[in-house]
Amino acid sequence: MKMYQLKGTQKLHISMEEAWKFLSDPKNLKTITPDYMGFDIVSGSTGEMFEGQIIQYIVTPVAGIKTKWVTEITHIKDKTYFVDEQRFGPYALWHHKHFIEEIEGGVLMTDIVDYKLPAGIIGQLVHPFLVKPKLREIFSYRAEKLKAIYGELQESATTLEFNSF
Repeated sequence: MKMYQLKGTQKLHISMEEAWKFLSDPKNLKTITPDYMGFDIVSGSTGEMFEGQIIQYIVTPVAGIKTKWVTEITHIKDKTYFVDEQRFGPYALWHHKHFIEEIEGGVLMTDIVDYKLPAGIIGQLVHPFLVKPKLREIFSYRAEKLKAIYGELQESATTLEFNSF
C-alpha cells in the first residue's frame, strides 16, 4: 500500500506561548477548518492537551457525507511539538506531527502528515484528483486563517508539498 506525506510550513508573527496555546487546543481546529467541512468536536477537547487524550470529531469532507474521526494525542513536548494519530476515520493511517519553533519575529510552524488511503489500488487511483486536492485546500485554508489572525512574517512564508513512497 502506498504511503503519502504532506509537509507544510508557515512563518507567523506570534509569540511561542501564544502559538502553543492556540495550536495545541483542539477547540481551535474549528476556527481553521473550512465551514463546509461541518467540523464538530463530539468529545475529548476539554482541559489542557495531554498524551493519551482521545478526541472525537464529526467531519463532512466530501459530498455531504458525515464521517466520524477519532484521534489520539500520542506525543507532546511543551511548546515544541505534538502528534495526533487517527484511531478511527477515513484513512488507513494518519500520523500528524505539529512542530513549533521560535524564530526571529515569531514562530515557524511545520506540519508533517504521513498517511495511507484505504481500498488499496482504488485509494491510490483517487488520491491525485480527490484526496490530494482536498488536503491541499484544507491546509491552504488553515494557512490563510492563521495569516489573517496573526500575520505572516514575510511573503512566500508558507509552503505545502506532497510526496509519496
